[in-house]
Amino acid sequence: MNLLNLFWLVPLSVVVSMMINHLADTLPLVKKISFSPICTECHQTIDLSRYFLFKACPQCQTKPGNRRILLPIIFIITYVLLYLFPPEYSGIYLTLIMVTFLYLVFIIDLEQRLILHPVSIFGAILFTIIGLYLNGWQKTILGGGIGFLLMYGLYLFGILFSKWMAKKRGEPLVEVALGYGDVNLTAILGLLLGWPRIAVLLFFAILFGGIFSAIYLVILKVRKRYELFTPIPYAPFLIISALIMLYISTPN
Repeated sequence: MNLLNLFWLVPLSVVVSMMINHLADTLPLVKKISFSPICTECHQTIDLSRYFLFKACPQCQTKPGNRRILLPIIFIITYVLLYLFPPEYSGIYLTLIMVTFLYLVFIIDLEQRLILHPVSIFGAILFTIIGLYLNGWQKTILGGGIGFLLMYGLYLFGILFSKWMAKKRGEPLVEVALGYGDVNLTAILGLLLGWPRIAVLLFFAILFGGIFSAIYLVILKVRKRYELFTPIPYAPFLIISALIMLYISTPN
Protein backbone atom coordinates (compact mmCIF):
# COMPACT_ATOMS: atom_id res chain seq x y z
CA MET A 1 0.00 0.00 0.00
CA ASN A 2 1.25 3.44 -0.90
CA LEU A 3 1.41 5.33 2.40
CA LEU A 4 0.44 8.52 0.57
CA ASN A 5 -3.03 7.05 0.20
CA LEU A 6 -3.49 7.41 3.95
CA PHE A 7 -3.66 11.17 3.42
CA TRP A 8 -7.04 10.78 1.74
CA LEU A 9 -8.19 7.41 3.10
CA VAL A 10 -8.05 8.27 6.81
CA PRO A 11 -9.81 11.67 6.54
CA LEU A 12 -12.41 10.11 4.25
CA SER A 13 -13.13 7.34 6.75
CA VAL A 14 -13.54 9.86 9.57
CA VAL A 15 -15.93 12.05 7.55
CA VAL A 16 -17.98 9.03 6.44
CA SER A 17 -18.12 7.68 10.00
CA MET A 18 -19.54 11.01 11.18
CA MET A 19 -22.21 10.82 8.47
CA ILE A 20 -23.11 7.27 9.51
CA ASN A 21 -23.25 8.33 13.16
CA HIS A 22 -25.59 11.17 12.23
CA LEU A 23 -27.85 8.94 10.12
CA ALA A 24 -27.93 6.21 12.78
CA ASP A 25 -29.05 8.82 15.33
CA THR A 26 -31.64 10.66 13.24
CA LEU A 27 -33.19 8.12 10.85
CA PRO A 28 -34.88 6.02 13.57
CA LEU A 29 -36.37 9.22 15.02
CA VAL A 30 -37.58 11.18 11.99
CA LYS A 31 -37.62 8.41 9.32
CA LYS A 32 -36.02 10.75 6.75
CA ILE A 33 -32.77 12.53 6.00
CA SER A 34 -32.23 15.37 8.46
CA PHE A 35 -29.32 17.75 8.08
CA SER A 36 -29.62 18.86 11.70
CA PRO A 37 -28.23 16.49 14.37
CA ILE A 38 -30.82 15.38 16.91
CA CYS A 39 -30.27 14.36 20.51
CA THR A 40 -31.36 10.73 20.89
CA GLU A 41 -32.48 11.41 24.46
CA CYS A 42 -34.56 14.62 24.32
CA HIS A 43 -35.03 14.68 20.50
CA GLN A 44 -34.00 18.34 20.27
CA THR A 45 -31.73 19.59 17.49
CA ILE A 46 -28.04 20.09 18.25
CA ASP A 47 -25.62 22.54 16.71
CA LEU A 48 -23.39 20.86 14.11
CA SER A 49 -20.15 21.97 15.75
CA ARG A 50 -21.29 20.69 19.14
CA TYR A 51 -22.34 17.35 17.63
CA PHE A 52 -19.14 16.69 15.70
CA LEU A 53 -16.95 17.80 18.62
CA PHE A 54 -18.69 15.19 20.83
CA LYS A 55 -20.08 17.77 23.25
CA ALA A 56 -23.09 17.13 25.50
CA CYS A 57 -26.59 18.11 24.40
CA PRO A 58 -27.21 21.73 25.52
CA GLN A 59 -30.86 20.94 26.41
CA CYS A 60 -30.59 17.73 28.47
CA GLN A 61 -26.81 17.51 28.96
CA THR A 62 -26.72 13.95 27.59
CA LYS A 63 -23.18 13.06 26.61
CA PRO A 64 -22.43 11.31 23.30
CA GLY A 65 -22.57 7.54 23.49
CA ASN A 66 -19.62 5.24 23.01
CA ARG A 67 -20.67 4.45 19.45
CA ARG A 68 -20.28 8.07 18.33
CA ILE A 69 -16.75 8.14 19.70
CA LEU A 70 -15.63 4.67 18.62
CA LEU A 71 -17.10 4.60 15.11
CA PRO A 72 -14.46 6.92 13.53
CA ILE A 73 -11.75 4.59 14.84
CA ILE A 74 -13.63 1.53 13.56
CA PHE A 75 -14.03 3.16 10.14
CA ILE A 76 -10.34 4.05 9.91
CA ILE A 77 -9.38 0.45 10.66
CA THR A 78 -12.02 -0.91 8.28
CA TYR A 79 -11.11 1.35 5.37
CA VAL A 80 -7.36 0.70 5.75
CA LEU A 81 -7.89 -3.07 5.95
CA LEU A 82 -10.19 -3.04 2.93
CA TYR A 83 -7.64 -1.02 1.02
CA LEU A 84 -4.88 -3.45 1.99
CA PHE A 85 -6.96 -6.59 1.41
CA PRO A 86 -9.78 -5.82 -1.04
CA PRO A 87 -12.01 -8.73 -2.14
CA GLU A 88 -11.30 -9.87 -5.68
CA TYR A 89 -15.01 -10.07 -6.38
CA SER A 90 -15.86 -6.39 -5.96
CA GLY A 91 -12.55 -4.50 -5.68
CA ILE A 92 -11.68 -1.74 -3.24
CA TYR A 93 -13.95 1.15 -4.23
CA LEU A 94 -17.20 -0.76 -4.65
CA THR A 95 -16.46 -2.61 -1.42
CA LEU A 96 -15.97 0.65 0.47
CA ILE A 97 -19.38 1.86 -0.75
CA MET A 98 -21.11 -1.42 0.12
CA VAL A 99 -19.53 -1.79 3.54
CA THR A 100 -20.38 1.81 4.45
CA PHE A 101 -24.06 1.20 3.70
CA LEU A 102 -24.04 -2.13 5.55
CA TYR A 103 -22.48 -0.47 8.61
CA LEU A 104 -25.51 1.84 8.77
CA VAL A 105 -27.94 -1.08 8.56
CA PHE A 106 -25.90 -3.04 11.13
CA ILE A 107 -25.86 -0.21 13.67
CA ILE A 108 -29.55 0.70 13.42
CA ASP A 109 -30.69 -2.92 13.65
CA LEU A 110 -28.35 -3.66 16.54
CA GLU A 111 -29.52 -0.62 18.51
CA GLN A 112 -33.17 -0.36 17.47
CA ARG A 113 -34.00 -3.83 16.10
CA LEU A 114 -35.25 -1.97 13.06
CA ILE A 115 -34.47 -1.93 9.33
CA LEU A 116 -36.06 1.23 7.98
CA HIS A 117 -37.94 1.23 4.66
CA PRO A 118 -36.13 4.34 3.31
CA VAL A 119 -32.80 2.63 4.03
CA SER A 120 -34.02 -0.55 2.34
CA ILE A 121 -35.19 1.36 -0.75
CA PHE A 122 -31.86 3.17 -1.05
CA GLY A 123 -30.00 -0.12 -0.57
CA ALA A 124 -32.12 -1.86 -3.22
CA ILE A 125 -31.30 0.85 -5.79
CA LEU A 126 -27.61 0.93 -4.88
CA PHE A 127 -27.12 -2.83 -4.82
CA THR A 128 -29.12 -3.34 -8.03
CA ILE A 129 -26.72 -1.02 -9.85
CA ILE A 130 -23.68 -2.77 -8.35
CA GLY A 131 -25.18 -6.22 -8.89
CA LEU A 132 -25.89 -5.53 -12.56
CA TYR A 133 -22.28 -4.41 -12.99
CA LEU A 134 -20.82 -7.44 -11.19
CA ASN A 135 -23.20 -10.23 -12.17
CA GLY A 136 -25.39 -9.22 -15.09
CA TRP A 137 -29.15 -8.79 -15.02
CA GLN A 138 -30.20 -12.47 -14.85
CA LYS A 139 -28.20 -13.41 -11.75
CA THR A 140 -29.03 -10.07 -10.13
CA ILE A 141 -32.80 -10.40 -10.57
CA LEU A 142 -32.75 -14.09 -9.60
CA GLY A 143 -30.65 -13.34 -6.53
CA GLY A 144 -32.98 -10.61 -5.32
CA GLY A 145 -36.16 -12.54 -6.07
CA ILE A 146 -35.08 -15.90 -4.67
CA GLY A 147 -33.46 -14.24 -1.66
CA PHE A 148 -36.74 -12.49 -0.91
CA LEU A 149 -38.80 -15.67 -1.33
CA LEU A 150 -36.50 -17.81 0.82
CA MET A 151 -36.43 -15.33 3.69
CA TYR A 152 -40.13 -14.57 3.31
CA GLY A 153 -40.80 -18.28 3.77
CA LEU A 154 -38.75 -18.24 6.98
CA TYR A 155 -40.57 -15.08 8.05
CA LEU A 156 -43.98 -16.71 7.62
CA PHE A 157 -42.78 -19.82 9.44
CA GLY A 158 -41.65 -17.61 12.33
CA ILE A 159 -45.09 -15.98 12.53
CA LEU A 160 -46.84 -19.36 12.53
CA PHE A 161 -44.46 -20.68 15.16
CA SER A 162 -45.05 -17.62 17.36
CA LYS A 163 -48.83 -18.03 17.07
CA TRP A 164 -48.56 -21.73 17.91
CA MET A 165 -46.38 -21.01 20.96
CA ALA A 166 -48.70 -18.20 22.07
CA LYS A 167 -51.69 -20.53 21.87
CA LYS A 168 -49.81 -23.26 23.71
CA ARG A 169 -48.72 -20.90 26.51
CA GLY A 170 -52.02 -19.04 26.65
CA GLU A 171 -50.39 -15.62 26.28
CA PRO A 172 -49.38 -13.52 23.27
CA LEU A 173 -45.78 -13.28 22.10
CA VAL A 174 -44.72 -9.72 21.36
CA GLU A 175 -41.58 -10.66 19.43
CA VAL A 176 -41.28 -12.80 16.30
CA ALA A 177 -38.25 -14.73 15.10
CA LEU A 178 -37.70 -12.55 12.02
CA GLY A 179 -38.86 -9.08 11.06
CA TYR A 180 -39.98 -8.01 7.60
CA GLY A 181 -36.91 -5.79 7.45
CA ASP A 182 -34.78 -8.96 7.45
CA VAL A 183 -36.74 -10.13 4.39
CA ASN A 184 -36.01 -6.85 2.60
CA LEU A 185 -32.34 -6.97 3.57
CA THR A 186 -31.99 -10.50 2.21
CA ALA A 187 -33.52 -9.39 -1.08
CA ILE A 188 -31.12 -6.44 -1.21
CA LEU A 189 -28.12 -8.69 -0.58
CA GLY A 190 -29.47 -11.06 -3.22
CA LEU A 191 -29.43 -8.21 -5.73
CA LEU A 192 -25.80 -7.59 -4.83
CA LEU A 193 -24.50 -11.15 -4.84
CA GLY A 194 -26.85 -12.75 -7.32
CA TRP A 195 -27.93 -16.36 -7.58
CA PRO A 196 -26.78 -18.85 -6.27
CA ARG A 197 -24.56 -16.89 -3.85
CA ILE A 198 -27.56 -15.62 -1.88
CA ALA A 199 -28.44 -19.22 -0.94
CA VAL A 200 -24.92 -19.74 0.45
CA LEU A 201 -25.22 -16.45 2.33
CA LEU A 202 -28.44 -17.62 4.00
CA PHE A 203 -26.75 -20.87 5.03
CA PHE A 204 -23.96 -18.91 6.74
CA ALA A 205 -26.41 -16.46 8.34
CA ILE A 206 -28.56 -19.24 9.81
CA LEU A 207 -25.46 -21.07 11.04
CA PHE A 208 -23.92 -17.99 12.69
CA GLY A 209 -27.26 -16.88 14.10
CA GLY A 210 -27.84 -20.29 15.65
CA ILE A 211 -24.37 -20.49 17.18
CA PHE A 212 -24.55 -16.97 18.60
CA SER A 213 -28.08 -17.47 19.94
CA ALA A 214 -27.06 -20.66 21.74
CA ILE A 215 -24.03 -19.00 23.36
CA TYR A 216 -26.01 -15.86 24.24
CA LEU A 217 -28.85 -17.79 25.85
CA VAL A 218 -26.40 -19.90 27.87
CA ILE A 219 -24.81 -16.69 29.17
CA LEU A 220 -28.24 -15.31 30.11
CA LYS A 221 -29.09 -18.60 31.80
CA VAL A 222 -25.88 -18.52 33.85
CA ARG A 223 -26.54 -14.89 34.84
CA LYS A 224 -30.16 -15.83 35.68
CA ARG A 225 -31.52 -13.31 33.19
CA TYR A 226 -32.91 -15.83 30.74
CA GLU A 227 -36.32 -15.19 29.21
CA LEU A 228 -38.02 -17.48 26.72
CA PHE A 229 -37.86 -16.15 23.12
CA THR A 230 -35.34 -13.42 23.92
CA PRO A 231 -35.21 -11.29 20.71
CA ILE A 232 -31.88 -11.16 18.87
CA PRO A 233 -31.25 -8.84 15.88
CA TYR A 234 -30.75 -10.93 12.74
CA ALA A 235 -29.42 -8.35 10.28
CA PRO A 236 -25.86 -8.49 11.72
CA PHE A 237 -25.62 -12.17 10.80
CA LEU A 238 -26.82 -11.46 7.27
CA ILE A 239 -24.28 -8.66 6.92
CA ILE A 240 -21.37 -10.69 8.33
CA SER A 241 -22.28 -13.50 5.95
CA ALA A 242 -22.40 -11.02 3.05
CA LEU A 243 -18.86 -9.85 3.86
CA ILE A 244 -17.68 -13.45 3.89
CA MET A 245 -19.34 -14.01 0.51
CA LEU A 246 -17.51 -10.98 -0.93
CA TYR A 247 -14.19 -12.60 -0.06
CA ILE A 248 -14.93 -16.17 -1.11
CA SER A 249 -16.64 -15.18 -4.38
CA THR A 250 -14.74 -14.82 -7.63
CA PRO A 251 -15.53 -12.38 -10.44
CA ASN A 252 -17.90 -13.63 -13.13
